[in-house]
Amino acid sequence: MTRKPLKILTASLAWLVIMSTAALTLLAHPLGAHELRPTIADIEVTQDSVSLTLFLVLEPMTAGVDLSNLTDTNQSPLSGQHDILRRLSPTELETAFQAIWPELQKSIMLKAGQTVLQSTIVSVEIPPVGNADLPRDSVLILTAQLPDDGTDVTLTWGRGLGLLALRQAGDQADYEAMLADGDTSAALPRAGSVSVGVAQLFTQYVRIGFQHIVPKGLDHILFVLGLFLFSATLRPLLLQVTTFTLAHTLTLALASLSVISVPSVIVEPLIAASITYVAVENIIGGALNRRRIAVVFGFGLLHGLGFASVLSEVGLQPARFITGLIGFNVGVELGQLAVLLAAFLLVGIWAGKTKHYRTFVTIPASAAIGLTGAYWFVSRAFF
Repeated sequence: MTRKPLKILTASLAWLVIMSTAALTLLAHPLGAHELRPTIADIEVTQDSVSLTLFLVLEPMTAGVDLSNLTDTNQSPLSGQHDILRRLSPTELETAFQAIWPELQKSIMLKAGQTVLQSTIVSVEIPPVGNADLPRDSVLILTAQLPDDGTDVTLTWGRGLGLLALRQAGDQADYEAMLADGDTSAALPRAGSVSVGVAQLFTQYVRIGFQHIVPKGLDHILFVLGLFLFSATLRPLLLQVTTFTLAHTLTLALASLSVISVPSVIVEPLIAASITYVAVENIIGGALNRRRIAVVFGFGLLHGLGFASVLSEVGLQPARFITGLIGFNVGVELGQLAVLLAAFLLVGIWAGKTKHYRTFVTIPASAAIGLTGAYWFVSRAFF
């Protein structure tokens, strides 16, 4: 065997191992895309106290699920305990939450200067059990007394608690921030408000957009890889990716502005179907024509609706909406480019122009992607 076919075979085997591992992981841990929601918090600081109102899903925190890199609680080894909590009555769930609160409050750390505040629970509002397969939104209100030293207040959001959209409450409040994995808020004064610069807010949403693709957006990653596998030459890839970007940018903006609204129960199965469609078309072959571009554009519209769910859950303040929207979209694009760069370096740079590329890379990798998309479609549409 000559060196070139050996390289191609090696790349093919590596690609198959990666895709098969991803598919098997997903089969072992069923994925309900975007099931995890960011926690939203309103913080109000007065001269003698601070209050924190959290709009959140209590069950993952109560079960001790590490939300850092998950897209669905089923991916956690504690998913069984989490599912049990979903079926508890409001009173039973509050009892379970109160039991873990002494430990959990160390991860929701309020400080005045260097003084750690002892926060207490004012109330826990938990709705009755509805569909136990869906998250239920609870409201947790905390308060803490401030020392008589005039120091500013900060909030540190602990590792493993997922994403927090923090907003300062009050008529003159202008502060908002995205916190995750041990991030600390700006120092909030007891009178007035602190302003976050446009550059800082933009950077925060770039990070959120990037993380929505890498590592959390596996469905979007597989779709982009499907576009990559269609052809090993640059022009078809650029046309498809540009079309996809324009389409999802359009619906991301419109959906975030509430101009259009499509329920996730419709969008998510269709996103899964788009993955399978692109993969199947890669396998049967075809030219880059207007029909293919139109299909990619249509699927891009669907993926934009999926992206928009993140911003709609966070609830950007109107004055910061454009900055957050643009930053998030830039982050999404950077995430997609990172995926394409990784694919190019893995196989495209040295195997893409060989005659065996389609046989050993495009077809088997597209088959793995297509099967994963089909599994997602069935699980999202019927379960």
